[in-house]
Amino acid sequence: FLMGPTASGKTHLAMHLASCLPLELVSVDSAQVFRDMNIGTAKPEAGLLARFPHRLIDIVTPEERYSAARFREDALREMADIHARGRIPLLVGGTMLYFKALREGLAELPEADLQLRAEIDVRAAQEGWPALHAELARHDPKTADRLRPTDAQRIQRALEIVRLTGRPLDALFAEQQKTPLPWRVLALALVPGERRVLHERIALRFGDMLQQGLVGEVEGLRKKYVLDAGLPSMRCVGYRQAWEMLEGHLPPGELRDRGIYATRQLAKRQLTWLRGMADIESIDPLEAGVESRLLRRVREFLETEAEADS
Repeated sequence: FLMGPTASGKTHLAMHLASCLPLELVSVDSAQVFRDMNIGTAKPEAGLLARFPHRLIDIVTPEERYSAARFREDALREMADIHARGRIPLLVGGTMLYFKALREGLAELPEADLQLRAEIDVRAAQEGWPALHAELARHDPKTADRLRPTDAQRIQRALEIVRLTGRPLDALFAEQQKTPLPWRVLALALVPGERRVLHERIALRFGDMLQQGLVGEVEGLRKKYVLDAGLPSMRCVGYRQAWEMLEGHLPPGELRDRGIYATRQLAKRQLTWLRGMADIESIDPLEAGVESRLLRRVREFLETEAEADS
């Protein structure tokens, strides 16, 4: 596993490893699964993808929903295929929930109830998501404490589960049966030692996305697909802010600053996830010689595993 916050250099380092070792890349990114969403998701350009193919990129349309459960199923299939070819999967990305789901398995949760979701959406339109967040806090305070009052998708799902089961999410997660992976894992986390430098990278990258045509990309998506602001694809950082601008809810002059702020908040959440994950090794991607250090560590792991299997 190669995990890290946005703009920490994961893609560059993953390609460096794949150029030196018999690895194949599997993307762990809840935004890069969507087709035609290239600029705002920072997908590698076509030439790089031709040299270093990434599995689980461009697998659903922006109209669809893609879950952690589906990711786990897809990733296990791709990992098994890579192993069958005599190579080693390198899972790279920043969607920490996907890494957790893959490593530990998922709790058995009820399937989506479309009628109940519609009822929750109607209430949200009338009262606002902060009001529903307050309701969730009364029934499931631990989950509500982890969510922002505007996190529509997760508030909706948590309320749906409480309504369907009469129990909070934490109680269900506590009962989940761990489903460990059938392979040994080296979990590496890119944790920048200088948060300021990460913030500078984020600002530069979002500025580049705007110059490359992020707003035009969102306009094209709105023409090609049947989309709304509530879909997971349009709630991705950058796309949400561009959508709000196109709808007239965000002044064009504020788009850059709002997008940078949202991306920094995403990086903060990703780092919080990493700090709470067990059995990971941290590497500072800003240190000189990080490519060599990372390659050396992965080689050590592979050699140790090969000796253990022989």
